[in-house]
Amino acid sequence: MFEKQVCLPTPETLAEEFALTPQLSARKAERDKLVSDVICGLDGRLVVVVGPCSAHAFEPVLEYARRLGRLQEAVKDRLVLVPRVYTCKPRSRGVGYMGMSSQPDLGDKEDAVRGIRMARGLLLATLEESGLSAADEMLYPEEHAYLGDLLSYVAVGARSSEDQMHRLTASGIDVPVGFKNPMSGNIPALVGSVRAAQSPQVFKYRGYQVKTGGNRFAHAVLRGRVDEYGNDIPNYDDGTLTRFSEAAEGVAVLVDANHSNSGKNYRLQADVVRKVLRSRREHGFGFLKGFMIESFLEEGCQTENIVFGKSVTDPCLGWADTERLIYEIAENV
Repeated sequence: MFEKQVCLPTPETLAEEFALTPQLSARKAERDKLVSDVICGLDGRLVVVVGPCSAHAFEPVLEYARRLGRLQEAVKDRLVLVPRVYTCKPRSRGVGYMGMSSQPDLGDKEDAVRGIRMARGLLLATLEESGLSAADEMLYPEEHAYLGDLLSYVAVGARSSEDQMHRLTASGIDVPVGFKNPMSGNIPALVGSVRAAQSPQVFKYRGYQVKTGGNRFAHAVLRGRVDEYGNDIPNYDDGTLTRFSEAAEGVAVLVDANHSNSGKNYRLQADVVRKVLRSRREHGFGFLKGFMIESFLEEGCQTENIVFGKSVTDPCLGWADTERLIYEIAENV
C-alpha cells in the first residue's frame, strides 16, 4: 500500500526557480565537452570524479567544490576534475539517512520537496562558485529530470547497474554515464548495461512513451567485487584489465579507487591509483580514462553531522592527501 504524503513540484518548475544564466549555461556546455571528449578519446587528459561519498550538507560540499575549482586551474593541462555532489546518496544498507534530496537535514524526517530544492540549489551553487559542473549518482531514474541539466557526469551504482530502467534512462542522457560493475563483478552484465545505454531505446518514462538516441559516452567503472562470503576483491589488476578490454572492445573505463578495490580502506586509494597509472603507462591501456576517488575536507567518517566537512557515509581521504594525489596523477599523465 502506498500513502500519498505530498505532491512534488515538477522538474520544469524547479528549473525555472533555480535557472542557469546564459554565462553558466556556456560554462556548463564547456565542462560537458571536456568530460565527454576524454571519455570518447578525443582528449588525452584524464577525468577524475572526486569528492565526498554523500553530499549531506550544503556548506562543506560547496567549500570542497571551491577548493577543487582552484586545483583544477593548476592541473587543467593534464586533468579534468569533476566534483562528486552526490545529492541522492543514502547509507548503503538502505535504512537510516536517505540522502540530501530526500532528507535534507541529517537526523530529521524525510522532506522530499525541500530536499530536491536543496539538491538543485547546491548543484547550481557548485557551478557558480567553483566553475565546475558536478557528478551525481542516478539512484532514482525519475529524479534525474530534476537535476540532469546541472550535471556533467552521471554515475550508476553497483546495485543499480543491471536495472533496466537505469540502462534505458542512461540512453537518453547527453553527458557521460558511468556504470559500475555489479557487486558480483560480472563483466558480461556490465558490458551489457553499457551497450544498452549506448543504443537507441523506446520505453515508458514519466508518463510518456519516449524515444532516445543512445548515449555514446556511456562507459564502465571498475569498483572491485564482493564474493559469496562478503570478501572484497579488487578488479584493477593487469590481468583483469586485459580481459576486460578483450571482452568490451571500445568501452572506456574509469577505475573506482575505493570500495572493493581498496578493500574499503580509504587510505589505500592512492595505492590503487598509482598501480593503475603504472599499468596504463606500461601496457598502453588507452581505454583507461580516469578515476573515481572518495574525498572530503576532513578524512574518515562520522555517524552524526558534528565535524564540518567529514563524511557521514563511507570514510574519505582528507583534503591535504587529496590535493597531493591529484598533483601526482597530473604528473603521471
